[in-house]
Amino acid sequence: MNPLPALDAWIAAEARVATARMLRAISATDLLTQRPGFGQRVIPRPGSVLASPVPAHYDPEPDYFFHWFRDSALVIDALRVALVAGYTERSAVRHFHEFVQFTRSLQSLDGREFLRSGNFRAKVQPAFLKYVRADPEIAALSGEAVLADVRVNADGTPDFIRWSRPQNDGPALRAIALLRWWRELPELRLDRALMSALGDVLRTDLAFALTHVREPCGDVWEEESGYHYYTQLVQAEALTRGAAWLEENGQGAPAQASHVAAEETLARLDGFWNEDDGFYRVRSDAASAQAGKDPNIAVILAVLHAGRVGGRHGVLDPGIQATLTALEEHFEAQYAINRERPPDRGPALGRYPSDDYYGGGAWFLATLAAAEFYFRLASSLRSGAHLAVVPANSRFRQRLGAAVVAPQSEDWARLALERGDGMIRTVRAFTPETGELSEQFDRNTGAQTSAKHLSWSYAAFITAAASRAEALRPTRGADHGALPAGTA
Repeated sequence: MNPLPALDAWIAAEARVATARMLRAISATDLLTQRPGFGQRVIPRPGSVLASPVPAHYDPEPDYFFHWFRDSALVIDALRVALVAGYTERSAVRHFHEFVQFTRSLQSLDGREFLRSGNFRAKVQPAFLKYVRADPEIAALSGEAVLADVRVNADGTPDFIRWSRPQNDGPALRAIALLRWWRELPELRLDRALMSALGDVLRTDLAFALTHVREPCGDVWEEESGYHYYTQLVQAEALTRGAAWLEENGQGAPAQASHVAAEETLARLDGFWNEDDGFYRVRSDAASAQAGKDPNIAVILAVLHAGRVGGRHGVLDPGIQATLTALEEHFEAQYAINRERPPDRGPALGRYPSDDYYGGGAWFLATLAAAEFYFRLASSLRSGAHLAVVPANSRFRQRLGAAVVAPQSEDWARLALERGDGMIRTVRAFTPETGELSEQFDRNTGAQTSAKHLSWSYAAFITAAASRAEALRPTRGADHGALPAGTA
């Protein structure tokens, strides 16, 4: 395990840059965006998290100046990782306080009150009225309906623009993130006001996950409704971890119900395995494959965001390993930037085969997800886990180095680490000296495209870098949950 010092230095420097840039999107009260077409002027409130702090109007960059529930949960979780890894100062903890309070305030959001506060439609330009939600839909925004509403404006007001709704992954991801903060930074429990707010948010998010885990919803890419691997896995993980927290707080009945629902959900996810094609489907039916949505990086992201390590829907699951291999092989053939690349670099990855959003290029968060997957696998193998030798992951093992390594050899961990480093080198190749990360980089030229300074891209770099550092530690205990970007 002797990575190149130059790569070590770059990763450490870029992790600090990524953290600083990600922090720019949290509590960005000095920023402002205006949407003339919708008659909006938005100044973020403390605790809000912008998916991108760069105002845009699809000119050509998309408008991501919103507090997305999914993205904000991933960012606030990456902030914890950055603190533990030393990429930022402890003063950044105040952003967590603000995030919890902002999230709690959204519980009182009321669409009816918003409609009564003024005729907002009068400010909307006629050409934009077709993009505005109907009044009954806005009026229904209260209580649980807010949690499934995907996003709000960063000033805490409802988003009245038509979008893919409902989406049920946000509360689950937020519950997972908050539980990690609560367990890994116990000093926070000395702040009674924070713990009270955190408890309110956790109970609300866990109750939402329990109520809606059996229902279809929009997918992580906000494109179609159904039963999705990503949403289902993070819901199952939130319920599993939430059950333990509820039990500790004397709430036995909801804890037991959460345990049961989590196991039922994991059993449903077993059925997502596609034996014929050798990967997990992103949806429960065959429609995703027919639409070119499989293989899908959302499956890998689900495993990482849930923090699952073990052999079932985790980094040690042969089916998950096979899914990553299918993605790599597809994008190796599809993207020009992957052809004739240096042998020490892995393939740049996109979302799925038929993707055409902003040209369907490679995504930083997708390529970084592959890197983090390999780093977490290396950590697990170094902790005493075994790489399964089964037909499902035969291609994965071959690509990892089965031709030169005997099964169950200690060299598997080294090979996994090297594979992850190869993915990081690819990210490095398309990252400018300034360290900025957009949403995508062009499949032909490598030029950055789509949303600028995507907060999720920075979060993905932080968690990948921290997972790599964990994999490189001289000695490790047996607690897989100690992974900085994993479970608590």
